[in-house]
Amino acid sequence: MSSVAEPVALRETPVVPGLPFIGSLLGLAKDPAQFFVDCYRTYGPVCRLSVLGEKYVLMAGIEAANFLGTREGKESLRSKEFWAGLVNEYGATKILTGEDGESHKQLRDIMRNGYSKESIKGRYNELVAITDGAMKRDWPVGKDIPVVEAMQYMVVDQLGTILTGAAPLEYVKDIRTTILYILNVLVTRQRPKILLKRPQYKKAKARVFELGEQMIANAKARYGKIKPEERNLIDDVYAAHVEQPEVMPENNLIVTLTGPYVAGLDTVANTTAAIVYTVLKHPEVKARVLAEVDALFAEGDVDEDGLLKKLPSLQGAIMETMRLYPIAVAQMRTATKDFVFEGHQIKEGEMIYIGTSVPHFMDEYYPEARKFDIDRYQKPRAEHLKAGAYSPYGRGPHTCLGKSLAEVQIALSMARLFYKLDLELESPNYVMKTKTAPTPGPAMDFKVRVKGLRH
Repeated sequence: MSSVAEPVALRETPVVPGLPFIGSLLGLAKDPAQFFVDCYRTYGPVCRLSVLGEKYVLMAGIEAANFLGTREGKESLRSKEFWAGLVNEYGATKILTGEDGESHKQLRDIMRNGYSKESIKGRYNELVAITDGAMKRDWPVGKDIPVVEAMQYMVVDQLGTILTGAAPLEYVKDIRTTILYILNVLVTRQRPKILLKRPQYKKAKARVFELGEQMIANAKARYGKIKPEERNLIDDVYAAHVEQPEVMPENNLIVTLTGPYVAGLDTVANTTAAIVYTVLKHPEVKARVLAEVDALFAEGDVDEDGLLKKLPSLQGAIMETMRLYPIAVAQMRTATKDFVFEGHQIKEGEMIYIGTSVPHFMDEYYPEARKFDIDRYQKPRAEHLKAGAYSPYGRGPHTCLGKSLAEVQIALSMARLFYKLDLELESPNYVMKTKTAPTPGPAMDFKVRVKGLRH
């Protein structure tokens, strides 16, 4: 009897049909989450497709989500190529999202505390006050509010004050424009590079660099004068530049220091805007949420201990919204070596979409998956706990570093919004339109009316 293992027969990888040159762009642009689900249902966990002449492998489903966290997954995949355009546009050499291995770990270690839940410990009521100020400024009674835009200003206000010590609201539109162009053209590659020559983009990018230079000057002035326990994210990044210049060289400072705004403006704003819609769309959910937030703020200042446990209905609504309206529809990687996944040969250098959100829409994991059900996450159901079934913050080594901070920020922001304002949709039958570029979320023209003040 031979002790030599028989070679496993490789499967032929199916190819998704597409139009000449543009390939699968239309399906991706219309609804990337559904497109990846359809590919998984039709072709299985691995298939090949093309977009604007570039060829990609799609790895999808619970199998792909779990693969990201394995040792083989970490050794077989890298992020550098997909973020190289952004890095070059900033004149930098590396960013957190584009690094892997030891370099990625070094950058995460520098920024871990600044992006952690501990960074706002003792500051929950300050966050509430910032949120109140944003509502007073941008959510007037009797007006129809463009929700995504209003949330973008709120997010910059919050993240700026908490993480960097300043809220540069005058730069919000410039940050938004810069993100839109860079992600569409250089990261997701859904738009041609000629767009980067537009004056609108050049002006916005120059303004973001101006903001970055101001942040560098402020951080430099604070260096050595701040107690370690009082340092914020910007202090940690600048300290790393001074003390570990090989890890945080000067040319990486602007892209890193403005990173919190770039990261939060699109992701948190899209998510919170979607939560406004889902709660208002479901009156029974809204009633439960209002009861919880009224109880939370009934005694004045927020008690930080066990905040999320005091808001089970709101937290369920947040999690269910992030399942049905995921920001991280897929993660983009490049194969660092030849490897086999689910019987399919992946070659070194191939570009890969990893459809981690596909299980979100599968009845196998979430019965009646298209139904908005905020009780999925409570025991005994806890449908999200099956390995690989729930990936709102990504998977593997690049799981969102600010996950724990975002959970508190989103929960407290939503609690305060629903506590303070009496909001309504255009009509009970209103169905929210969505956008897909550069990241999925509610359309910019999604509005709600502020009927009055609740408190």
